Parts: sequence; C-alpha cells; structure tokens
Amino acid sequence: MKKLLVALLAGGALAATAAPALAAAKEPALGPYGYGPVKLGMSAAKARATGKIVLKLPAGAGLCSGWNLKAHPAGKGRVGLYISRKAGVAVILAQKGMRTPRGIGLGSSVKQVRKAYPGLRTSPSGIAYTEVPGNPKAYYAFLYSKGKVRELAFGLDRQDCIN
Repeated sequence: MKKLLVALLAGGALAATAAPALAAAKEPALGPYGYGPVKLGMSAAKARATGKIVLKLPAGAGLCSGWNLKAHPAGKGRVGLYISRKAGVAVILAQKGMRTPRGIGLGSSVKQVRKAYPGLRTSPSGIAYTEVPGNPKAYYAFLYSKGKVRELAFGLDRQDCIN
C-alpha cells in the first residue's frame, strides 16, 4: 500500500508539473511583429490563409478592409484589425485578453503603461504612443478613460487606415 501511495503521489507531482507547461501555451503577445501568426505588413491573402481572421468590413472604394481575429472578435459595429491594400495588415486593435509583451492591455492603468513604456510620448491630439520595443517600424497607441487603457492600437508607422 505504501508503494502505491508513493507511486500515486509521484504521478500527481508529474501531473502538477505538467500543468504549468500547458498554461504556458497562453495567448500570444500583441507585438512586436504581430499577434500570433497574423503579422503586420502581411497581405490580406496571407493573413486570411492563417485561418485566424474573418472579414467584417470589405474595403469597397476605400483603401482598407476591416477584419476580426476569430479568437477575439470586436464588438458590434467594430473591427479588430485593418488590412491596407498598400501596407498589408496595418493595425491590430487590442481586444479583451490581449496584452503586449510587457503585459499591457485593456484596463491597464496609466501608471502601468508609463512604467512598461518609459519612452511614451503624447501627440498634439492627446494620444499616448510609443515605438514598439524590438520593432522600430511599429507603434503602440493608447487611449485612456478614467485612468485606464480604453483602447490600444498596434500598427505600422506607414499604415494608411486610421488616424
């Protein structure tokens, strides 16, 4: 009986150590080059081929089409990312559960953003933004409400979809 108990406990220890490894397979980070397999600059055809996005708003006469990440659909009347005819995947808008590699997401405090991104600047229109660490061709832009991140955009500097 004692050997069986030791074997069960040893098996339980193995199961307990395997659980964190499974937990490590969590959400991808928003940046520095994309979100999971959807990368900034990727063409609409390549982004669609990942199987991770769905068309929500065709480009029509405009330059950009609106899409959703299947795992993180944007709310009604909104899109989760824009794909430009010229620049490819141009902007990914954070949804609930999405975080930058430094842990910033919707609901993070202004203080947390400033600590994570000390080079943060403010545009003349009041939008906080910074270069994405590890990708000098991309930026993060933060809109706040009541001291918390209300919107977080991750985009190419040369994107032509949003202001």
